[in-house]
Amino acid sequence: MSDSHLWWQTGIVYQVYPRSYMDSDGDGVGDLPGITRRLDHLRWLGVDAVWISPIYPSPMADFGYDVADYCDVHPLFGSLRDFDELLRRAHERGLKVLLDFVPNHSSDRHPWFQESRASRESPKRDWYIWKDPAPGGGPPNTGSATSAVPPGTSTRRRASTTCTAS
Repeated sequence: MSDSHLWWQTGIVYQVYPRSYMDSDGDGVGDLPGITRRLDHLRWLGVDAVWISPIYPSPMADFGYDVADYCDVHPLFGSLRDFDELLRRAHERGLKVLLDFVPNHSSDRHPWFQESRASRESPKRDWYIWKDPAPGGGPPNTGSATSAVPPGTSTRRRASTTCTAS
């Protein structure tokens, strides 16, 4: 085995939860400019990378993990321009930036979800798990979930199909 390691094998990664980290505009919620202002502190701590919890547009039913748009920044946290500035300044300090990416689920407001539930023939239909209701219209399963959508909770527009967390 080689003595050389990739940065992430030995580096120090500091997770930042933006909402509670540093509020730059006085609205009571931490934001990207606030993180940018504290990059020197993180560098001083010896951090190699900053891992930022979700900052994507979201209805915030699951504190940002219910992503409605993977390609933008929620206005609560700033803008894409603010993110670009944070990234530029982090790199100037030798810091890497990691975004918390949530590929295994999305918000019910995400366009993919909307398209998936619009029709059984949708090309994105199989991007989500859909089950017919149990006899009598009850939940399609008895599974438990640890997500923003409780088991058996309907998100349907049609009476015959339910998307559930299982």
